[in-house]
Amino acid sequence: MTSKRILYVSSDLFPFSSENTISFSVLKVTKFMQSTGNDVRIFMPRFGIINERRHQLHEVIRLSGTNLVINDIDQPLLIKVASIPDARLQVYFIDNEEYFKRKAIDEDENGIFFQDNDERALFFTKGVLETVRKLNWKPDIIHIYGWMSSFIPLYIKNLYKNDPVYQTVKIIVSIYNKPFKGFLNKDIIQKIKSDGIKSRQLKLLEKPNYFNLIKLCMYFSDSIIKGDFIFPKEIEDYIKENKLLVLKYYPVEEIETVYQQFYKETFLEEIN
Repeated sequence: MTSKRILYVSSDLFPFSSENTISFSVLKVTKFMQSTGNDVRIFMPRFGIINERRHQLHEVIRLSGTNLVINDIDQPLLIKVASIPDARLQVYFIDNEEYFKRKAIDEDENGIFFQDNDERALFFTKGVLETVRKLNWKPDIIHIYGWMSSFIPLYIKNLYKNDPVYQTVKIIVSIYNKPFKGFLNKDIIQKIKSDGIKSRQLKLLEKPNYFNLIKLCMYFSDSIIKGDFIFPKEIEDYIKENKLLVLKYYPVEEIETVYQQFYKETFLEEIN
């Protein structure tokens, strides 16, 4: 697959975040898809643990300055950018003093899941989707990684369903068997509804744990990639019940051409 616009949205990306399966997977596949002639963009949160000086982040004034409404409160959106070393890949960072200044990902120093993680994820979701619109860049594929990106399919298929930028996009989600400890805020459904989203699938968030969030994400995606070999029965059953297009697990070392072929399968109707 070449000459496609591919947007990657991830909570992790090496070298900006720690070395883990997700961060290496995103790095490997983005470099490969860029090298084969695709137009690749990457978005991730600007967590406080990211050293802006070391990684040479700088604010993009023309993209910053928008306020996003989260739970009826205006929150300023800052967009920063940097490049992956040794690659012509630009990374956009979604930033906000309230949500991303703290020196942590999603837990405090005692291992307690942040109470506002739901709002941080909603801010990240809306920040990504609004910034892509500002770029005047229409992605063909959006490939998402990490739970903080999980609301993107829901918002695209509901709030942004009539937006020309997203009407024909294919959404691929990589899922992992690495649940966060705890629950999102119990008011998450109401916060989403306040954005004008009334999907019946929001019932999944009546118990807003990791795996119910993943189910919601998968439901509104076009295809699924397994980032781990083993998943709970409830996830496997949900995939079968909803007849989702799934790529089985492959080690990070093997994903480049495998993912490229799976992208083609996701576009099968278009290709035929």
